[in-house]
Amino acid sequence: MTEIERIPTNLRTLLILELFAKNNRAMSATDVHGEIDLPPQTVHRLLVSLEKEGFLARQPNDKRFRPARRLRQMGAGLLHVSEFHISRHQILMDVSKHTGETVNFVVPQETGMNYLDRVETDWAFRVQLPRGSNVPFHCTASGKTFMASLSKSKRKKFVEGLTLEPLTANTITDKDALLDELAVIAKVGYAIDSEEFMVGMSAIAVPVLDDKKRFVASLATHGPASRIPRDVLLTYKEILKEGSEHITNVMF
Repeated sequence: MTEIERIPTNLRTLLILELFAKNNRAMSATDVHGEIDLPPQTVHRLLVSLEKEGFLARQPNDKRFRPARRLRQMGAGLLHVSEFHISRHQILMDVSKHTGETVNFVVPQETGMNYLDRVETDWAFRVQLPRGSNVPFHCTASGKTFMASLSKSKRKKFVEGLTLEPLTANTITDKDALLDELAVIAKVGYAIDSEEFMVGMSAIAVPVLDDKKRFVASLATHGPASRIPRDVLLTYKEILKEGSEHITNVMF
C-alpha cells in the first residue's frame, strides 16, 4: 500500500489546513503537493474546494493560497475551547490584579483587532470596550503590536492598504511615520496608545507568541489616561510580558 493510499479521504482536507496553520506564508498547489504526498490533481481540487468555501483565498493573478476568514475564525474559536479559555482567563485575571486595570486578549481579523477575552477593572471610572469589540489596527496598542510582528516587507504592504483615519488629534495618519513607529515596536517588544484611538484613553500591549515564535494575539491593558499616563503604562510592561509568556506555556 502506498503512502497516498494510507491517507484516509476524510483526513486529506485536515492535513492541508494543518499545513497552512504551520506555515506563515502563501502556498501554491505545487508547494502543498511537496509537503503532502497526494496526487497533484487531488491537491488542486481540494484547494479550490477550500477556496470556494471560504477557508482559503487567492489574490488576483496569484496562484498561491493563503488562510481566509473561515480558517482564521476556526483558529480563533479553538483558542476559546474550554480548558484553554479557562486557563487563559485566569492569567488575564492575575495580570489585571497586578495592574489594577482592564486586561484584554486581542486577535487580528479582517475588520481590525477583536477583543476575544477580557477582565474588567473594579474602578468605577473605566473605558468600556466589551468582549467582541473590533478596534482599528493603526491607532491601538494591540493593532500596532500585531503589525510590528510582520516582516518588514509585509508590514509595508499592510500599512499601504490601510486608511489611517484620524480618530483623535494624536492618531498617526502618515504612513511613513507609522512604519517608523512599528520598526521601533518590533525592537522593544511592546506598543503604546497615547490617546490615539480615543480621547482620554491610554493603553499598552505586548505580543502573545506560539511555540514557533509566531504572533497569536496581543495582551493589552488600557484605562483612562488621567490614571495611567505613559510613565505608569511602562511599569506594566514586564507584568504583561510575564502574562504573555504564561499564556504561551499553557496553550502551546
